[in-house]
Amino acid sequence: MKGCLALLVAGGLALAPLSAQAEPSELRIPLGAGGFGFLPLHMMKKYELIEKKAAEAGLKLTVNWANIGGPSVMNDALLSGSADFISAGPPSFLILWDRTRGNANVKGVAAMSTMPMFLNTRAEHLKTIDDLRDGDKIAVTAVKVSIPAIIMQMYAEKKFGRDATFKFDKNTVSMRHPDGVVAILSGNEQITAHYTSPPFHHQERRDASVRTIQTTNDVMGGPQTFTMISTTTKFHDENPKAYAAFVAALKESFAMIKADRKAAAQVLLDSMGGKGWTVEQLVEILDDPLIYYTTKPEGVLKYADFMNSIGTLKNKPTSINELFFSGADIAGGN
Repeated sequence: MKGCLALLVAGGLALAPLSAQAEPSELRIPLGAGGFGFLPLHMMKKYELIEKKAAEAGLKLTVNWANIGGPSVMNDALLSGSADFISAGPPSFLILWDRTRGNANVKGVAAMSTMPMFLNTRAEHLKTIDDLRDGDKIAVTAVKVSIPAIIMQMYAEKKFGRDATFKFDKNTVSMRHPDGVVAILSGNEQITAHYTSPPFHHQERRDASVRTIQTTNDVMGGPQTFTMISTTTKFHDENPKAYAAFVAALKESFAMIKADRKAAAQVLLDSMGGKGWTVEQLVEILDDPLIYYTTKPEGVLKYADFMNSIGTLKNKPTSINELFFSGADIAGGN
């Protein structure tokens, strides 16, 4: 009996270090595509908020911030195990959620930013999106799956009927926001319009010949989540302290942005190379009531319902808790 007890004690001691090491020592998080939608990540990096929140929970963490963005790159990073959390727009997330059901089981952690996107053009013949010609090209971050791509599908279906849902797909071309700005402002004849977000929208609208002919809020009928965070169920379940530290740091970044917009604007300016803007200009954009940071999802189910109805998603979520890990931070979301 004593021998058995000794073995149990020894076994318990042997297992103890493994349990203590179950949580990661490093988090790998891509910084995203840039701009206001990803500002909280840059705040978390600048002020080491994740490391601070982890330490408060008794966990020593370092964070590897990868300077990558774009929906497909982000998704690949998460599924390959080279990223622990990723950020993207709702449509990209929903496709990943749909395709990983029953395997990686990717779910939303929290919303991150809420803001509209703007379809800008300087082409004289474009008074509305209905005026697009076959040869016109709209720069979007990703064809078919980006927020603008889905928004234009929603608009086309409502305006022209189900058979015309993909009417504008042929007019879209993938392009990074900074490249889209250059194309619009330089008068590039190959790019007729750019569906973009703050501050790239504001940069284009400085030119008096550039005008906005549609916004995502117009089509959605109100505000919607612009960027959100997701991870795998495996990471969520196996690393509760690291997961909680990330969420706590995300919320603190929101509070810091709200409390000191000038400091937040400086962080954003630094993330964009320190050029093209003044801190004061970025503060003015941050003061726009249509731009805010919250963990509460907005309009995600509306995207999901539409994408399921046109066959982009095989599965239709019945509630926000089917898409996100449950908790107070997403309560009341939609």
